[in-house]
Amino acid sequence: MQDKTSLPEFNSILNTHSDDIVIGRQGIPLRDRNFSIISLVLEGTTDDISSLTGKIGRLKGLQVKSVLTKI
Repeated sequence: MQDKTSLPEFNSILNTHSDDIVIGRQGIPLRDRNFSIISLVLEGTTDDISSLTGKIGRLKGLQVKSVLTKI
């Protein structure tokens, strides 16, 4: 996350999905680089996860990378 102006909307999106598919969240601020990494652990269908990552990916200043695995 480079542009923190999208942070309130990002948190709102996560709160909307927190009871559904969000299992865990970890933030790592890289202050010397003016950059933060937020990792999410999700459990849900491919459609649910794609919906969430799509909403996040449309926010200004954010990039989304996802890895899916079958348990």
